[in-house]
Amino acid sequence: MRALLATSIGVTCAAALTLPLAVPASSAPTPQDASARPPSAAPESPGSGPPETREAVTEPHATTPDAPTPDAPTPDAPTSDAPTPDAPASGTTGPDTTAADPAQRGTDQPSAPARSAADLPGSTQSLPMARLSSPSDRASGAAATQGLTRRDARPFSLVGVVWDDAGTELHGTVQIRTRATGTGTWSDWQDVETHNSEHAADLGSAERESGAVRGATAPLWVGDSDGVEVRVRPEAPDPQDRASTPLPLPGGLRLELVDPGEDPPRDPAQATAREAGRETAGSDTPAASAGTTAARAAARARPYIGPRPRIVTRKGWGADERLRERNFAYTRTVKAAFVHHSATGNNYTCRQAPSVLRSIYRYHVRSSGWRDFGYNFAVDKCGTIYEGRAGGVTKAVLGAHTLGFNTNSMGIAVLGTYSSSNPPAAAVTAIAKLTAWKLGLFGANPKGKVTLVSGGSNKYRKGKRVKLNVISGHRDGFATECPGARLYKKLGKARTSSAKLQGR
Repeated sequence: MRALLATSIGVTCAAALTLPLAVPASSAPTPQDASARPPSAAPESPGSGPPETREAVTEPHATTPDAPTPDAPTPDAPTSDAPTPDAPASGTTGPDTTAADPAQRGTDQPSAPARSAADLPGSTQSLPMARLSSPSDRASGAAATQGLTRRDARPFSLVGVVWDDAGTELHGTVQIRTRATGTGTWSDWQDVETHNSEHAADLGSAERESGAVRGATAPLWVGDSDGVEVRVRPEAPDPQDRASTPLPLPGGLRLELVDPGEDPPRDPAQATAREAGRETAGSDTPAASAGTTAARAAARARPYIGPRPRIVTRKGWGADERLRERNFAYTRTVKAAFVHHSATGNNYTCRQAPSVLRSIYRYHVRSSGWRDFGYNFAVDKCGTIYEGRAGGVTKAVLGAHTLGFNTNSMGIAVLGTYSSSNPPAAAVTAIAKLTAWKLGLFGANPKGKVTLVSGGSNKYRKGKRVKLNVISGHRDGFATECPGARLYKKLGKARTSSAKLQGR
């Protein structure tokens, strides 16, 4: 549990969680697909404590309607924001359509059965590390560097490193270089963020204790590639301390190469609406029109709910629902929003954002052993908003984004790395729009303060009541660099803009 004891804020935010099997280790140096998904974990039981500490409630995939509840009033109708010039060609950038998931339609329609990795869109190659240290290193007692020498691979676009024990930190550096498909050009060495444990399910939760979760670095988007080289170097001992020795690298190090698969088919009707600058409601049937009218009336009757922004559904960005855990998990309410950066780098186009999301999703589930995509929502550099973890965008879905503060909060990841790069204005505006609407559904003031009970982090012990901004950065709840210094500085503007959208 060194992750909870870490005190430096040199930890960067990457991606977050719940419940599939880890890829089994293999001694063969050739690429291997991740195999069949694990059995579902036992559903979590409702707790009896106060809202801040209550255990999540799980509900079956096919029987949870996305209907208003006392905690989540019916949202306002979608706004008609013009699409960004580089909007994804494949995503459904219209409003959240309830037809995207059987649970949101309220029908008793079972999930598709789990299938082997070979049957699913996209793929994961899992390669065991080998010792790279020279004989002189071994003779001097220096810790061994591990990695892989240059090698060919099937096409992939995202990389990361995983290891067996989720409670063990990787004290060292991970560097990767890749070969671009078609050109044969090798990239320079790129650093991979090694601290990813703060993006996870809370300690003691059913998701975290499933036995399937693995240690993992942040994933890194590298684009279409077919060759790779990696080196993992242990942290050097302190030269001022003669007694210090480098910590060994975690056991079971493996390189994960993720292919996101093809984009989902483009919806001609929605594409036409986007190009015409109009918004679609997902259905033109009389029943749908009547429901939309009722939703508008209900939302107007409640103060301080911002207009519902356009959200690309999981179906729109191509999430394969057979990968994730079947059940959903919820908490009582949404009191706060934690903003993150994905730490996957900024070398993606907005048209590639759905592919980035599918890659992170597969890395979270297949490689890291989480139950689903970790964040509740994602935002790309062009300001497009995406549905993240499944369960209904109007609901209080339990995410795995801010270790210690996942209960009664939501996580928003801005795709990219913003430690030294400024976040685009469109992304900050999207944060304001999303929080004005979603926090408004639960009566939260974006410029206000809220008290949350820590589930345990390296900044606040378990059970401590912590006063935070309703819109906080990841670093407010955990000692980390996330969401990057440049993005963190923009949160004040996001709070002000969000409150204005709520009419405050």
